[in-house]
Amino acid sequence: MPHRDQHRDQPKPPPPPRTLRRVPVQERSAERLTRILDACAEVLDEAGYEGLSTRAVANRAGVPIGSVYRFFGNKRAMADALAHRNLDAYGERVAARMAGVERGDWRGAVDAAFDEYLAMKRTVPGFGLVDFGIPSAPEAMPDANSDVAERVAGLLAAHLDRPLDAKLRRTVLVGVEAVDAVLQLAFRAHASGDPDLINETRTLLHAYFAGSLD
Repeated sequence: MPHRDQHRDQPKPPPPPRTLRRVPVQERSAERLTRILDACAEVLDEAGYEGLSTRAVANRAGVPIGSVYRFFGNKRAMADALAHRNLDAYGERVAARMAGVERGDWRGAVDAAFDEYLAMKRTVPGFGLVDFGIPSAPEAMPDANSDVAERVAGLLAAHLDRPLDAKLRRTVLVGVEAVDAVLQLAFRAHASGDPDLINETRTLLHAYFAGSLD
């Protein structure tokens, strides 16, 4: 069982994006927000961030433009909300992958987080341009990598039955920053990620985490 003080250190779910003008409380409103964000992701894939607009998203979602403005003031706010949704989905999907890994197997758990990121990078609409932050507007989510690291560290702590302490948080943050840098190179080299660079990234992660988790 986890240590009693570990529960106090578990990360809390993040609040809704600050750029969201109104948090939906009714199912119909929540469904409309989902449609808008789905459309935002599709437009990003087709037109890029420069081609993203509230009108294009409204047209793609099949909703009045006023419905978009009910939730978002501009396209950056939409992309920010999409990034937050991606982060929530990533945390849930990594947790599901880790559930199939033997308890205490940190390499399997780290691979679960790494492989899920790759899977989302390759398959989730809009994720290639806006994963957990907006590259062309980093001030919108200045701590995107820190947010990802906090999610992964919390999942690792639970999987390994160890405290979510400053050392683990620091280790995971460095790992996330390293993965981010090398995978940017891998996906610039190939649309699906250069396989050799991806393998090198996995090797780097295992070697680095071994120093703290072995």
